[in-house]
Amino acid sequence: MPVYTVHAPLSAGADLRATDRFVFVRDGFHFWAAVLGVIWLAWHRLWLALIGWIVAVALVDVILLGAGIGRGTVFLADVLLAILLGFEVSSLERWSLSRGKWRQLDIVDGDARDAAERRFFERWAARRGTGAYDDHMVDRGAPPPTRDQGNGGSGYRPPPLPHSSIIGLFPEPGGGR
Repeated sequence: MPVYTVHAPLSAGADLRATDRFVFVRDGFHFWAAVLGVIWLAWHRLWLALIGWIVAVALVDVILLGAGIGRGTVFLADVLLAILLGFEVSSLERWSLSRGKWRQLDIVDGDARDAAERRFFERWAARRGTGAYDDHMVDRGAPPPTRDQGNGGSGYRPPPLPHSSIIGLFPEPGGGR
């Protein structure tokens, strides 16, 4: 099931007026980015990534040809670089959004982009309705378990540790290494 990251511009705020500007970036391999890398990067307006891609491919080609490597090997290196680009364009897109003053709101999954959008907006509307919504928060699940801080501590208590049959390198909290 594809995973999407949801991004919103900082200037617009995460409110109902800005929902049409939210961007969903699919994580995973992008076939057309691997096949038509330069065109894909230009189409998605990833200008710095496009310049970096052209420089990287040209540099690799010049170094390999200067070292006397055959043209078949240079072509294979270009194919491997294209496959690498196909895997990393979603990271480049997220990087470009973060440089452009966008923030990541959430991480959602869905069978298709429409399902991911529906799941995100249902969860987003429910959080905003409770009043516990923070515009700068990324929902990554439950808070990490912490130890109770004495009588007045309101921290979450993790489940008790088992007393026997512990498997691992450190069977006791704070034990020797």
